[in-house]
Amino acid sequence: MNAKSDVDAQLRHEELGLSNDQVIEMYRYMLLARTFDERNMLLQRAGKINFHVSGIGQEAAQVGAAFALDRDNDYFLPYYRDYGFVLSVGMTPRELMLSAFAKAEDPNSGGRQMPGHFGSKKLRIVTGSSPVTTQVPHAVGVALAAKMRKKSIVSFVTFGEGSSNQGDFHEGCNFAGVYKLPVIIMCENNQYAISVPVHKQLSGKVSDRALGYGFPGIRVDGNDALAVYAAVKEARERAVRGEGPTLIEAMMYRLSPHSTSDNDLAYRTKEEVDEHWKKDGLLRMKAYMIDSGIWDEQRDQELKAELLQVMKDAIEYADKAPFPRPEDTLLHVYADSSGEEQ
Repeated sequence: MNAKSDVDAQLRHEELGLSNDQVIEMYRYMLLARTFDERNMLLQRAGKINFHVSGIGQEAAQVGAAFALDRDNDYFLPYYRDYGFVLSVGMTPRELMLSAFAKAEDPNSGGRQMPGHFGSKKLRIVTGSSPVTTQVPHAVGVALAAKMRKKSIVSFVTFGEGSSNQGDFHEGCNFAGVYKLPVIIMCENNQYAISVPVHKQLSGKVSDRALGYGFPGIRVDGNDALAVYAAVKEARERAVRGEGPTLIEAMMYRLSPHSTSDNDLAYRTKEEVDEHWKKDGLLRMKAYMIDSGIWDEQRDQELKAELLQVMKDAIEYADKAPFPRPEDTLLHVYADSSGEEQ
């Protein structure tokens, strides 16, 4: 790297309006999400929890996007791998572990849903559903309400590239384009729809599909948190100016199996996965921070130790928390005799 590029690297986050502390905070959330993910993989293998869907390899895009949004006012419709995102907008490790352990105190669903079905009224995280891509038209509906009420907020929705072939995606995009709604639609293109590689799913770019609906579509390096931050920041500025939606395709790679029920080496090679580990967004962010002089290996080890303690606390809390009562299965399903929902 020559002297000029050294200087450019040091100033890159400042040019985006980010302070040193904000970049460190971004990295902390990325590492927190990775630690949560790795602990859950171990917990499932140990028989402590039943199931886990991993987001390893996708944290950079998730956290970069979250920091570019108004985390106090915007609405969020994440998909099931978005641990980095939901942690960045206010969910806690304890809350996510309560969901993993299916405990009554789980704020997402009271222990009813699989992990990864995020929901929080106070954080404006709209509850997700198991069928993929249903969150896209919901996000468009939230954006329509924001426009009707003249609120300077946006809705932000994520999904995988396999989901971009679903009708919900196209219907949502069409409606958002016609009415120029303040919604940011971000595809986390991790190269695999469960076991189907991207070349068997798509004959072109997901981002190019925006052209048919009359709004911008851009492709960005999803392993580069700062690049995703810049793309989402610009998309948000467009949205609040009344210029309508943006489709962002963040390119990344799913480093882990699809879920703990998946044998990913049945459809891809270890060599392929190992090659993509070299491009891991977490390692890239760490290297950038060290090159910029705002981080070092000692602080990195201290942060890792701190986050392991945070995760230990979350696991112990969730493990000891009570399960839902059997009769709670009927809550929020039927109306009582007064006509009020249970």
